[in-house]
Amino acid sequence: MAIAELQTQGSSDGSWHGIVLQTLKRNEISLIPYVPDRVLTPLIKNLHADPFFTTFATAREEEAVGIVSGAWMGGRRGAVLMQTSGFATLANVLASLAVPYQIPLIMFVSERGTLGEFNYGQSLVCRTMRPVLDSLALEHHTITRLDELEFITDRSIKQAVTTQAPVALILNPLLTGGKVFDK
Repeated sequence: MAIAELQTQGSSDGSWHGIVLQTLKRNEISLIPYVPDRVLTPLIKNLHADPFFTTFATAREEEAVGIVSGAWMGGRRGAVLMQTSGFATLANVLASLAVPYQIPLIMFVSERGTLGEFNYGQSLVCRTMRPVLDSLALEHHTITRLDELEFITDRSIKQAVTTQAPVALILNPLLTGGKVFDK
């Protein structure tokens, strides 16, 4: 598919979360466990509202990865939604399950710890996330622009499934608007 053709297939409203939802649907990704996150709330609400998806909260990111891994082994595609700090808990499950068992784990990570972050812990985790992904030789893309979102998401899902390898799609605050910090 040409880039221009992909770009016209997005959601009718053109929002980042609408584009992600439509791209997941087009790639038959129907199981979506997540750990609640304010930035991802619009996407989560829309996934819950669409009967195509089975969407539910989990207690921890490792649990969501285990669920998606089991689903893949049973013939169903899934993706995990989390924020940066939740990613910090995943090194073991990625290195001991997703990578060696060739699970095409699709991870959407709302990026915290940058662009005005107030929480020092979030900033530390943000600085370690990409080096962890690199050390595990995992494909990852930081998406900052709406005009690149659908292409990168669609191609990353297709590559993960074809190569049976995890991928992390890091949703930067420039794309999502980030967390709004109340005074």
